Amino acid sequence: MSMNTISELHAFFRERDLSSYDRQNFDRFLKAIHFSFILPAIHVTGTNGKGSTVNYLMNIYRHAGYRVGVFSSPFFEIVNEMITIDGQAISDSDILRLFNVQEENFHKYALTSFEIQTYLAFSYFSEQRLDLAIIEVGMGGYLDATNIFVNILAIITSVSLEHTQYLGKSISEIAKSKSGIIKEERPVLVGKLDESAMFAIRETAKRNHAPLFVVEDYNDVRDGDGLVFDYRPYHDLKLNTIARYQLKNAALAVEATKILSARFSISEEDVRAGLSAAGLANRFERFADRIVVDGAHNPEAMENLIETLNASEKRPIHVVFAAFRDKNYTQMLSILNRDTASITLTTFAHKRARNKDDYFLYLSDYDYRDDYREAIDSLLARYPLDVLLITGSLAFASLARKYIVGKKI
Repeated sequence: MSMNTISELHAFFRERDLSSYDRQNFDRFLKAIHFSFILPAIHVTGTNGKGSTVNYLMNIYRHAGYRVGVFSSPFFEIVNEMITIDGQAISDSDILRLFNVQEENFHKYALTSFEIQTYLAFSYFSEQRLDLAIIEVGMGGYLDATNIFVNILAIITSVSLEHTQYLGKSISEIAKSKSGIIKEERPVLVGKLDESAMFAIRETAKRNHAPLFVVEDYNDVRDGDGLVFDYRPYHDLKLNTIARYQLKNAALAVEATKILSARFSISEEDVRAGLSAAGLANRFERFADRIVVDGAHNPEAMENLIETLNASEKRPIHVVFAAFRDKNYTQMLSILNRDTASITLTTFAHKRARNKDDYFLYLSDYDYRDDYREAIDSLLARYPLDVLLITGSLAFASLARKYIVGKKI
């Protein structure tokens, strides 16, 4: 049966749960249809910063006149968001057309939602005349569905404990999984990582004879209406955000363009324009000056978020928090509790979202509201001069953002 609408496609994806993963079915599917992905492509993995690093790179190369495809996850409203060319999402007709061609095989090989989305993206990019593709890993690296091509550059943004049921129980094990995107004699760029992560990545790079680059230090950071910083050889680069954690991601993007300069020529103006372009939604977004929406969903991201808030805010901060069941909410709440005036727990419409019963250990410490919209409205009314922070999950942040935009706060 063919898919006729995006709504039908979404319903199809919602039915396909990920309980375990080994990629064997996807590999069998690709072999059966004789599919390969041979476009010049950058592959990006990491616990945090993947999306922003990809976005900075896309904006830089777009400004330089290159035609750039991006595959990123997750999507927030429609699956088309995951597959873009020069910032324009794939059309309903194109994604449905590509899906319907292989629908029988999707069922035959029991592919997961993300495997299908990966195939749709790679197929779309392959039929378009792209100069460059930038591919964001879904989870980990080695076994990820996106890890089916030879990249021109692998980027590992950060490594911390996440998805331990799939990737490993230690930083070194998770780093080893992420290092699976490193390819034979192809360069790899990494952020500032702890030694256990670096050791695992160095070993993989050495085994693959892959040149290893580590992002350099940025300096002379100055806060104004954005962030201004130096990164060799550039001075006074400006970001359109005060989120200090974005400096790490911007530095990675700049370093990546230097590594690839022989193949993809860019100017200083391209770098400046790309970095100062609008950032991604739900990454330290402000509304009406006192509402901050940030999709921090693990302890490392929460530490980065609080660092930015402490540097920019003198007003009390009140939190509306919701998270998925598989995330380390205990540590995230501990981080938030150090520097905020109050925390309100809530839930949202998602099968993986924590509900009241999941927060039973914290119900005596924090307020709980079943309806996140009521929680937002209540705190805005009760503390009209204070800051409201909405965080804990990218999916939750997206829903809350939509509600706030709709209210025209």
